[in-house]
Amino acid sequence: MHQGKMKALVTYGPHDYRLEEADIPRAEEGEMIIKVEGCGICAGDLKAFKGGSVFWGDGTKPPYLEVPAIGGHEFVGHIVEIGPGIEKKETYGIADSGFQIGDRVAVEQIAPCGICRYCKEGRYHLCVPHNVYGFKNYLNGGFAQYAKLTKESLVYKIPEEMPLEKALLIEPYACSMHAIRRAKIEKDDIVVISGAGCLGLGMITAAARQKPKCLIALDLNEGRLQKAKDFGCDMAINPAKEDLESIIMELSDGYGCDVYIEATGHPASVKQGLDIIRKAGRFVEFSLFLEPVTCDWSVIGDGKELDMYGVSLSHGCFPETIRGLCSGELKSEGVVSHKFALEDYEAAFEQSGKGVGSVKVVFTYD
Repeated sequence: MHQGKMKALVTYGPHDYRLEEADIPRAEEGEMIIKVEGCGICAGDLKAFKGGSVFWGDGTKPPYLEVPAIGGHEFVGHIVEIGPGIEKKETYGIADSGFQIGDRVAVEQIAPCGICRYCKEGRYHLCVPHNVYGFKNYLNGGFAQYAKLTKESLVYKIPEEMPLEKALLIEPYACSMHAIRRAKIEKDDIVVISGAGCLGLGMITAAARQKPKCLIALDLNEGRLQKAKDFGCDMAINPAKEDLESIIMELSDGYGCDVYIEATGHPASVKQGLDIIRKAGRFVEFSLFLEPVTCDWSVIGDGKELDMYGVSLSHGCFPETIRGLCSGELKSEGVVSHKFALEDYEAAFEQSGKGVGSVKVVFTYD
């Protein structure tokens, strides 16, 4: 591989993203370089672009996002360079996996340190340094034509024949699958998934495989509600147009839903879930919020004794997600709704933020 320049979208600050010519990275010991085929725009990417305090800090702690950085963590590509020492076995990372030049790969969003408490416990997704592609200037992501996979990266081969539209859903769908695993869905459960965007749809198609008693999607977007039905929901409800609480109470003999999964990032969805979930129900919180959310915590304890489950990233879910997308068991048709060139990043972010007429917006490269 020859040294040269590449197009890269570089983050400098909120609303300060610049298309630049950057040096193509080179592989050092234990590293690989991939030529990126495409990269999805995550809700986190969008909230970072808009200046969310979770990324840029609120004045009480340093910002998570370290600039300048090349964003993007939902990317796939082909290996074009392999550094020395790749065969050395590691607890985590790309080593000892038999990669070759030309292999097509997907990469998990986090590059775990392998030495902190959580990594040693096997919960690498909670790694203390928490280095996620695209948010650190030493871990540049897929908003560029080439990307370096560090020796800590978790990399998986994917079939050459897998359509790019499916391949770019591996990372978000793996996060969705982790949420469904956390929900511990049982056959007699009434399950409500609030939000039918890309992640919500990934949850719906994963949850449908569990065959709960009733699977319900909530969204304010009629197009997404139809997609939710296509992906396996028994009911798709717009809470702005229907009396959601009455519907749930009628379905559940007045008790409430057994599982509520919050996947919108809107504070109203949190309160809604606390209102309609039954006592001893399982509330799963997935979303990233722009600002802190206020709710009545007495409902969680004295009111309903709820089991509250947080969800972060995609712990151990990449292999099953890749298999499910390849086989078609995980439905994906139409989820990638818009493709943009990197030069059109402003329009891409605008489209991603609309939520109307689009689900997953991605960059694709020649």
